[in-house]
Amino acid sequence: MPDPATYRPAPGSIPVEPGVYRFRDPHGRVIYVGKAKSLRSRLNSYFADLSGLAPRTRQMVMTAGSVEWTVVGTEVEALQLEYNWIKEFDPRFNIRYRDDKSYPVLAVTLNEEYPRLFVYRGPRRKGVRYFGPYSHAWAIRETLDLLTRVFPARTCSNGVFKRHNQIGRPCLLGYIDKCSAPCVGRVSAEEHRRIVLDFCDFLAGKTDRLARDMEQQMNAAAAELDFERAARLRDDIGALKRALEKQTVVFGDGTDADVVAFADDELEAAVQVFHVRGGRVRGQRGWVVEKSGEPGKSGQEHLVEQFLTQFYGDQAELGGAADDATNLVPRQVLVPVLPDNAEELETWLCELRGSKVQIRVPVRGDKRALAETVHRNAKEALQQHKLKRAGDFNARSEALQNIQEFLGLADAPLRIECIDISHVQGTDVVASLVVFEDGLPRKSDYRHYAIREAAGDGRSDDVASIAEVTRRRFARHVADAQAPVVEDGKARRFAYPPNLFVVDGGAPQVNAAAAVLDELGVTDVAVIGLAKRLEEVWVPAEADPVIMPRNSDGLYLLQRVRDEAHRFAISYHRSKRSKRMTASALDSVRGLGEHRRKALVTHFGSVARLKDASVEEITSVPGIGVATANAVLEALGVPTIRDEDSAMTGQDMTISEQPGQDHA
Repeated sequence: MPDPATYRPAPGSIPVEPGVYRFRDPHGRVIYVGKAKSLRSRLNSYFADLSGLAPRTRQMVMTAGSVEWTVVGTEVEALQLEYNWIKEFDPRFNIRYRDDKSYPVLAVTLNEEYPRLFVYRGPRRKGVRYFGPYSHAWAIRETLDLLTRVFPARTCSNGVFKRHNQIGRPCLLGYIDKCSAPCVGRVSAEEHRRIVLDFCDFLAGKTDRLARDMEQQMNAAAAELDFERAARLRDDIGALKRALEKQTVVFGDGTDADVVAFADDELEAAVQVFHVRGGRVRGQRGWVVEKSGEPGKSGQEHLVEQFLTQFYGDQAELGGAADDATNLVPRQVLVPVLPDNAEELETWLCELRGSKVQIRVPVRGDKRALAETVHRNAKEALQQHKLKRAGDFNARSEALQNIQEFLGLADAPLRIECIDISHVQGTDVVASLVVFEDGLPRKSDYRHYAIREAAGDGRSDDVASIAEVTRRRFARHVADAQAPVVEDGKARRFAYPPNLFVVDGGAPQVNAAAAVLDELGVTDVAVIGLAKRLEEVWVPAEADPVIMPRNSDGLYLLQRVRDEAHRFAISYHRSKRSKRMTASALDSVRGLGEHRRKALVTHFGSVARLKDASVEEITSVPGIGVATANAVLEALGVPTIRDEDSAMTGQDMTISEQPGQDHA
């Protein structure tokens, strides 16, 4: 491990201006990014007294092999540069507020002639309005189910909308009055857009006006003795009230704010955020991260600063070309403590939002009460995480130690890689490689391979396939190890070799993988095979397998790794076989070239849907005529139909074909 004294900058060589600094490991990978008002003061604090540093910071300084810096003009520039570098290099010692899931939002496509309501995850797009985020997709669907009774806007996909427009008959939601059925002309485009805009106003907090207007319409209908319409309006008002009950009112003045709270110990911190829009709690998020405090900074101030920089930087990036950027950065951010650079952070947030943003500590009233509620949620989240982590961590540690003891390894296998081969009678041979770190899957490092070397007799050759995949994986590792530095400080995905390399199979497969490693000169990776029949563990050049106890945690972990590799290989094999079968089914159609064949598959999504399509639907694809459509159906084994019957085929759809599965 490097000695910090070997790379400490010379006294007086560090500038006193604000800037951003990067620590690199001996291989050139960026492992930490930070910023400072005075680079000299901050960097000197890392080398003054190692015993006074936080454990994670001390480990970072001991891991690093060099430090470099970039001087900037203002601290706002330093904020932006720090965020960009953390995003680019993904340093292992920086706090990263990564969601374990993508939070869904309710999207309204105002950029379409007939706007649509649906659940959405991903970057924001221009002309689409978003509400959320919500904790669960079912919460959005529940809201839509309540509100489409009052605001019957369409929720179907464009494909379903087009199909029902062609057959001239609405879907089930149109029949039960939960959609105004613009697809069949029940309402015009202008009337449908007015319904959607009322829906947006309701979710934006303009509820009193809508409820008042509906009550007036109900009273007017009752006065005109139109009791049926009055009863329907009464039920609609009830649906609105039930939807409002699901959104807790916390501020009466229509405040837009994010309320942030932390709960931490020496090693970890839990953060909770309540999103308040229009005075109502619209969503909640939470993370648990490892702390990496900087010298001279208190834990809470550093956590607030890092969170605001990363979270709202990610929000702005997620917003992209969205019209309503103000929904991503609120007018107020309520935090437990103000960081030292609160003014610079406010300036940066104002630039992201395009209008004024305040960072405040609530001291009294409703905002203080809500901040305490968020803090209680953060404490509960940290407690639950520690209880869960204690059980999981102990079990994983015991499993890794168990594997180390039975296989006689020098260290516990903190990184395990496993490969598996999948094929059907020697065709479409593929392989998968999965990675487990600390006993948990690291899916970002998963890889799949298309086997290049086919067996000469036309049959599958698992031994040769395993040798090929092993060679391709470790040839890259050898090339990475021979490179003098890592370009731009970015860590290559497989820059770190596994401690244990597992193959799915017995002695022949293990010996093949071991021979490839010997050929490449890789000597620091242990190789084993796990045979499915008796769950035997095979070691290279050994006549007999290692038998691990059936109830051991180590064997259970190896089985999980092997089964995950098998699942990943099967999924890739199925997708590849499906593409081949699709191509082979349409290859025989005269006049159907590669581009039109691809257009057909893209339009319908699968061969099954293409087989169910009518001639009229097939000819709607650009470049496909009636003759070609009939030839496609013949190639797929579907009896051809006359042109004049194609419209009847389109109408021969049952009402059971609902867009419910395509709703958001």
